[in-house]
Amino acid sequence: MRIALFSAKPFDREFFDRANARHRHEIVYFEPGLDAATAGLAAGFACVCPFVNDRLDKPAVEALAAGGTRLLALRSAGFNHVDLDAAAERGITVARVPAYSPHAVAEHAVGLLLTVNRKLHRAAARVRDHNFALDGLMGFDLHGKTVGLVGTGRIGEAFARIMLGFGCTVIASDPNPDDELARLGVRYVGLHDIFERSDVVSLHCPLTPETHHLISDHALARMKPGVVILNTSRGAVIDTRAVIRALKAGRLGGLGIDVYEEEGDLFFRDLSDRALQDDVLARLLTFPNVVVTAHQGFFTREAMDAIAEITLANATAFERGSIPAANLVSVQVHVVNPA
Repeated sequence: MRIALFSAKPFDREFFDRANARHRHEIVYFEPGLDAATAGLAAGFACVCPFVNDRLDKPAVEALAAGGTRLLALRSAGFNHVDLDAAAERGITVARVPAYSPHAVAEHAVGLLLTVNRKLHRAAARVRDHNFALDGLMGFDLHGKTVGLVGTGRIGEAFARIMLGFGCTVIASDPNPDDELARLGVRYVGLHDIFERSDVVSLHCPLTPETHHLISDHALARMKPGVVILNTSRGAVIDTRAVIRALKAGRLGGLGIDVYEEEGDLFFRDLSDRALQDDVLARLLTFPNVVVTAHQGFFTREAMDAIAEITLANATAFERGSIPAANLVSVQVHVVNPA
């Protein structure tokens, strides 16, 4: 197939070219993100490969359909950036990568937790300045603490296993409990228990109308003083302004996030030579107990190999009329446990 790959970075070319040696599609890489204004670049391409921060709203989808696009091969597990109704109306098939390396994101979440808790970011900066004092760097033992998970899909499961290895008590909330995790000692409880009992709350849920701003003023008010919150799922699961209010009040012990609700115009770009225009993010970055990474949780060799291979395999399968059901997305699909 002729594939238009948008939001292309050098690493995309490296991994997709390698995977394509077997699939032999014709891939054209476009650096711009995909939206209604850039959709015209895909005219004549039967397959379009967007990234998670591209904007496939109804105007964009209609423009793609007018140009002959028949397949959206998402190189992500999430699909909240796609107007599925518009795609269905235009007869466009939507496929995704339901799982690549859940360990990549789970391990990154653990890295955020250790960095926030043990102040590793501040400690490393101090030592570079030859400041070897320990004042202000005290953390707490994770062993024996209660870690609450919102969502136990593949990533949540991997994170739970790691936290069990640390000797934590792990509780979780998910509409579809994982029997194996329950056998390992994870206790499934309601969201109110997660918020009230956890020393660490880690978010591994999809972005849906029900989870939008799940972490709100109300939720934060129910949490323990000093709680650490982690988010490696979708940015809008957290109400950033509410979190800032909790940080200013001294109620949050720390925040580690790899996603941000307004990241679309920021992440995956080098903006180091200009002023940050997002005042909310700028305020968030002023807190010493906040660590923000720019959506890099997926960014391991193993994950990128899997993303490229599965995305191109979806295109190959589309040509043959046999995309695996687990990889198809439709307006009827409601993912509870995303990878």
